[in-house]
Amino acid sequence: MNIIDELSWRGLINQQSDEEGLRNLIDEKDISLYCGMDPTGDSMHIGHLLPFMTLERFARAGHHPYVVIGGATGSIGDPSGKKAERPMQTMDQVNHNVEALSNQVNNIFSDFTMVNNYDWTEPIGILDFLRDYGKLFNVNTMLNKEIISSRLEVGISFTEFTYQILQSLDFLTLYRKHDVQLQVGGGDQWGNLTAGLDLIHKAEGQDAKVYALTIPLLLKADGTKFGKTAGGAVWLDPEKTSPYEFYQFWFNQDDKDVVNLLKKFTFLSKEEIDELAESIKTAPEKRLAQKTLAQEVTKFVHGEEALKTAEKITDVLFSGEIQALTTEEVAEAFHGVPSEEIAADPINLVDLLIAANVDKSKRQAREDIQNGAIRINGEKLTDTTLEIDPKESFDGKYIVIRRGKKKYFLAKIK
Repeated sequence: MNIIDELSWRGLINQQSDEEGLRNLIDEKDISLYCGMDPTGDSMHIGHLLPFMTLERFARAGHHPYVVIGGATGSIGDPSGKKAERPMQTMDQVNHNVEALSNQVNNIFSDFTMVNNYDWTEPIGILDFLRDYGKLFNVNTMLNKEIISSRLEVGISFTEFTYQILQSLDFLTLYRKHDVQLQVGGGDQWGNLTAGLDLIHKAEGQDAKVYALTIPLLLKADGTKFGKTAGGAVWLDPEKTSPYEFYQFWFNQDDKDVVNLLKKFTFLSKEEIDELAESIKTAPEKRLAQKTLAQEVTKFVHGEEALKTAEKITDVLFSGEIQALTTEEVAEAFHGVPSEEIAADPINLVDLLIAANVDKSKRQAREDIQNGAIRINGEKLTDTTLEIDPKESFDGKYIVIRRGKKKYFLAKIK
């Protein structure tokens, strides 16, 4: 299957500059292609995954992906999709983010070549920039690009206005130095991508074989944007979103969305995905499609060991056997649940529930205990006079409290 056909089947193509031309080029040879990412933060989130997993699909088909980390473009800010100017980052913050993102990309995508556009942008003087590149951009054309026109009513600075030129320069530089012929980006980047094509054709001639391809914005079946949770973005950094939380995010996807997500976020074949789609109809209670999705994406991003830990935590929480977890696994499993710090001294069970903010009053705490609603580290306790020694569980660092069937709290020992 031609890689373009595969991308089309997976629903990963939004716009193409020249489908026939790109197909013919791919049939002729292995190509070099790239996707850019500005260092607006120190971690990618799952919204970044689709463009880069698309590059990975090209890599597995024998092509050569480049990732441009925007040390230059990230220092001025991308106007795309924003109603106001981005806050300007310090160069120290930009450089910190560049390093963090580069390490993250290299850890997940081993076959990508990483480059930083600061390396070729910084040496360009202002007069050279205006003479060699600014002269090739028509302001009327730039104003008509959606990324610019959408900002004209509220205003846009000259700094963000020039972003389009800098990103176009990336494509021209990669084309000249590395024979990169395709840029991949999100749907909101179409104006920037086509500006890059225009610059190459003006600078190198209309015969230059260069192409642009965008990936659609991913929406859930109900029309809402995919990738956000009540707690915010789902990060690829395990310190921001633990592998267990990451696994659970994918496992909890709706039946209506899971097949679409399997196509886009896994490398499973059409036959394998068709089988999982059938399982939703015949045995939806098993959630086999969701489990496979969670396994595949977690393993790809975090590795086999992190997946095993996430599955172990999932099984333990389902069974209630909290003591089977290690101290490190407790920290991962209950990252983000309500937590309070308590002293390391032995404490009465009723007082523990108050200190951990499980109950608001001693009367309510006693009722919960006597009704069998309280479990400490997985064990049901019904004696209101019991004393709990924090030093006896999880290396003296945590006490896991469960009220009812699903409500967890974490007491962190000072």
